[in-house]
Amino acid sequence: MRDMFKLFIVIVVFSVVSGGVLAAVRNATKDRIEYQQLVFVKGPAINLIMEGCANNPLQDRFKMKDKDKERDFFVGEFDGKKDVVAFETYGKGFGGDIGVITAVNVDTDKIVGVAVTTHSETPGVGARTKSDPDFRKQFSGQPITDVFKVKADGGQIDAVSGATISSRGVSAAVVQAGEIYKRLKNDLIKKMKASKG
Repeated sequence: MRDMFKLFIVIVVFSVVSGGVLAAVRNATKDRIEYQQLVFVKGPAINLIMEGCANNPLQDRFKMKDKDKERDFFVGEFDGKKDVVAFETYGKGFGGDIGVITAVNVDTDKIVGVAVTTHSETPGVGARTKSDPDFRKQFSGQPITDVFKVKADGGQIDAVSGATISSRGVSAAVVQAGEIYKRLKNDLIKKMKASKG
């Protein structure tokens, strides 16, 4: 019985030490992981939809609280004005969540562009929502307050052939971006004005 108690104590101590080490490693690498995600996952999508901006949106970014979540917002400068903001939302695809960056002009409330950041969709089928420029262009110039649906659901978006579920996921992510934008627009504009130098 005494040996069993000693074994129990050893296991508890080992678990606490291991947990502490893992937490320390996580905290030590958190910023590095966030930077890698920013540059290699979100960066290409942001640069794609903000092509031609005069600044570096990855550097001109800020965080803002949205309900219980902190979000990253990326600012784009066009024609001497920092009037475009981009941020990431998620929609449900065939293989899991689809990350979508949506850029919005805060003066016109219109979408500048959308791009997929992450997905688990089938290569050559659902994955084309990321690579098909004609699919992405359907969102550009549209009011961010629109409710986007694929045509199969009575909406205005042509789904990628054979990837209706993935196309629905992207559309849902853009709709979610519109809801966030409406909720935070005034605060976003204040933050963007404050960042102008």
